[in-house]
Amino acid sequence: MWVPKVEEKHYYCHRCRNEIEMIAKLQRTDTCPHCGADLHCCKNCEHWDPSAHNQCKEHIAEYIPDREKTNFCTFFTFRDGKPEDTSRVIASSKAKLDDLFKKK
Repeated sequence: MWVPKVEEKHYYCHRCRNEIEMIAKLQRTDTCPHCGADLHCCKNCEHWDPSAHNQCKEHIAEYIPDREKTNFCTFFTFRDGKPEDTSRVIASSKAKLDDLFKKK
């Protein structure tokens, strides 16, 4: 007998990077139990891309001014997996820029 494979997904808060246990479907007003951040926001969405137009891979999505606040976007799909920690990359880039433009 064939049994379908059930994928186990892991969801994480974009702000504190702690795992979120999903008991029911995510509601628009849900917040992170660890830090209180809004969960239905761009930074938790799989379509969020800072390098894309309007920072979204969906071409017909409307502009959302605050990427960390709850929104009414119908394209929202909770991102699976732990978010990247970009703080080291940002710090390294800033240090390189400071070295480049440092006054002599």
